[in-house]
Amino acid sequence: MKLRIVLVEPREAGNVGAVARAMKNFGFDDLVIVGEHPPLEPLGWWWASGASDIVERARFTATLLEAIGDAKLTIATTSSRGRSMPIDLKPVDVAELASTLNDDDVLALVFGREDSGLTRDEVVLCQRTAVVPTNERFPTMNLAQTVCVFCYELSSTERPVTPRERPTAELVERLHERVGALLLEIGFSQEDNPDRIYDDVRAMAGRADLDEREVRILLAMVRQVEGALRSSGATRPDTPRSSR
Repeated sequence: MKLRIVLVEPREAGNVGAVARAMKNFGFDDLVIVGEHPPLEPLGWWWASGASDIVERARFTATLLEAIGDAKLTIATTSSRGRSMPIDLKPVDVAELASTLNDDDVLALVFGREDSGLTRDEVVLCQRTAVVPTNERFPTMNLAQTVCVFCYELSSTERPVTPRERPTAELVERLHERVGALLLEIGFSQEDNPDRIYDDVRAMAGRADLDEREVRILLAMVRQVEGALRSSGATRPDTPRSSR
């Protein structure tokens, strides 16, 4: 398993450096920063305290999907996912899931902004959600501390006895786009708020932990249904069809 730490629009360069130090403590070095961020030099290097090489090698992307598209398991760390998308993993559960990955499979752990976390759209782009259980009276943890807890649990992950071929996040998102468009096309989803129901579908798909073959089977089923609807003329003429 290859761990990738993804920071979405970090506000403080010192936190980025502290994250790099936590990563290096447990043998991880793949750091990706999404969107806007403060200048990392020199403050980020100072806080890295011996792990400035990880800050120097950090990669930068404009969107979250660019950062996680090739990952086989994507997990958003957040304190709240709302009614239909509850947090379902703790750090030890993440480590257990990681043990099912092949050596070359990427696990992307996504962390949000220090002051506001991840947006709804960023959270639902990930397959699962996770949180570090804390005292309810003081639940907020520092970004680097949170990264450190997850890295500690994942550092002892062992290779699976029977590895599974997992789909990339990009392939899973393609399935969601096709299914979401189909549900809207047949009138199952509401045009004014199509995500209200589909958030539940995303959560169910995440818990199902689909492998690559299962995702491709579902994509083939969707294509077959789309073709049957076109042949029968049962589609709604005012609804655009997915081109993917």
